[in-house]
Amino acid sequence: MNILVVEDEVRLADAIGQILKEQRYQVDVVYDGQDGYDYGATGQYDVIVLDVMLPRMDGFSVVNSLRKDHIKTPVIMLTAKDELKSKIQGLDAGADDYMTKPFQSEELLARVRALSRRQGEVVLDELEFNDLVLNLSTCDLSCRATDKKVHLGYKEFEVLKLLMSNPKSTIPKEDLITKIWGYDSDAEDNNVEAYISFLRRKLTFLGSSTQIAVVRRVGYYLEAKA
Repeated sequence: MNILVVEDEVRLADAIGQILKEQRYQVDVVYDGQDGYDYGATGQYDVIVLDVMLPRMDGFSVVNSLRKDHIKTPVIMLTAKDELKSKIQGLDAGADDYMTKPFQSEELLARVRALSRRQGEVVLDELEFNDLVLNLSTCDLSCRATDKKVHLGYKEFEVLKLLMSNPKSTIPKEDLITKIWGYDSDAEDNNVEAYISFLRRKLTFLGSSTQIAVVRRVGYYLEAKA
């Protein structure tokens, strides 16, 4: 799941980002409202955590502009104000939920999970494709055909999770870079190719009949060898 955090208090923004990353979410963090709008308008995020008081563009304007652009990404608004009027203003602007600072990390995570479920995300412990089983808690990849198991590094895990979550689709390299390295990353095609190579070696080690196929100049998809 991809989450955008928009908060001008840098230490708080980075702390929120770290909390979310520890739950294996893909997170981008920006520190002003204009960047928040620009990132959010891409439509690539599953949840946006958005502060109200921001430089360049306040949170109310950000969410209102996103809704006018038909961006339906769920938004949790953050504010230091515990005022009913502010909450109503945020909800009327198009926000889906509201949290007053300071808050506990457990509450933020619970609200993120609730919004993602509302969007139709099914929370799973494992992903399966052909003879592969990917454990989403441990990052272990196992092959049912050989009973072998291997642990994946973070980016290996994220690449394979994206492929296994979309088994009938070809995932463009650009999407892999954006979703795994981040919207403003300097990563290039060769970074993706390196991790695809790492994964192919691990599939060979497992003795799996699954392979990562490529559509030249487009992207990658999973297929079961005959």
